[in-house]
Amino acid sequence: MNSSRQHHFVRRPHDEKDMSACGIIGFINRDGSRVNGAPIRAAIANMRLRGNGLGGGFAAYGIYPERADAYALHLMYDDDNAAAETEQLLRSRLEIEHAEPIPVRPTKTVTDHPDFKRYFVHVKDAVATDPDEYMVRLVMEINAAIDGAYVVSSGKNMGAFKGVGFPEDLADFFGLEDYAAYIWTAHNRFPTNTPGWWGGAHPFTILDWSIVHNGEISSYGTNRRYLESFGYHCTLQTDTEVVAYIFDLLVRRHGLSFEEAAMVMSPPLWSEIDLGGDMAETARKLRMVYGAASLNGPFAFLFGFSGGLIGLNDRVKLRPLVVAEKDDTVFMSSEESAIRVISPDLDSLTYPVAGQPVIVRTYNTSPTNAVAQKEVAA
Repeated sequence: MNSSRQHHFVRRPHDEKDMSACGIIGFINRDGSRVNGAPIRAAIANMRLRGNGLGGGFAAYGIYPERADAYALHLMYDDDNAAAETEQLLRSRLEIEHAEPIPVRPTKTVTDHPDFKRYFVHVKDAVATDPDEYMVRLVMEINAAIDGAYVVSSGKNMGAFKGVGFPEDLADFFGLEDYAAYIWTAHNRFPTNTPGWWGGAHPFTILDWSIVHNGEISSYGTNRRYLESFGYHCTLQTDTEVVAYIFDLLVRRHGLSFEEAAMVMSPPLWSEIDLGGDMAETARKLRMVYGAASLNGPFAFLFGFSGGLIGLNDRVKLRPLVVAEKDDTVFMSSEESAIRVISPDLDSLTYPVAGQPVIVRTYNTSPTNAVAQKEVAA
């Protein structure tokens, strides 16, 4: 580790504001079968023109079956001091089952990078009755208090891999062909209002929730202040970060269903609610209680979690999202062409209704948190 190299965690200003659209794609094998990262790499590379080389990344579920009961912490470090301080904190708070560098393979375009390490950890019974909440607070503490350290992902049997570069180059950098997952998501970033830097690339994660996003969250300030009242810290200089934390707050902490959480984030218009209907009263209550968690701006999201994949558009569908199926696999993407790179012949192809979530679960969900367990039981 070279502590004297250029700092990677500083804002990188742009000479002018470029407007474009990021690219997102993901797929889930509902039967739980795992495939390596080659297909998702090829699919996101097909949308290269949606990015500009300032950000790319992947989330993968099922990649650590031999340590599926441990939280898999992916850390990036800017220098030796950040690593030493973080590891001292982890040793004092957690039981570390195993720790190792995350293998990387510098490419022609991805050379100047932070250092990456992963830790498979357990929360000590004596310090927490709610291990998930304990881990969330620890992640917030590391990201906010330790300069030069950032938790890339913190879920069980999953991990995120991201950075500055085109996603296909980052796939080679992290050697994603060596990982096998039953859910893959990918993102090609074109930063507009926020900086392109290693920690600000997508996906954004907390526990086993991960999100990739095409669009812009114009309600970021309101959303951020709301989250801070619940102990979340937004430190990553990217608007999408609030979405991962809102999802965690609504589903894990407040017990909302995925459908209700989607209605909060992409709510019906008041004029639509006033027309009545089966869900009108629920929508009205959610808008009144969770108005500060509502998301404004154009967006298409993919949410990954240990038991499934969710796609969601803004309420007027200002960003594209297409869903396709082939046998036991469901694809969600910004473009049909990217899906057909993986599966040229599809069984179905649909375009979701604005504001209506597409929720796909594995056939045999193996939940890793209390929320998923509750949903399965219901």
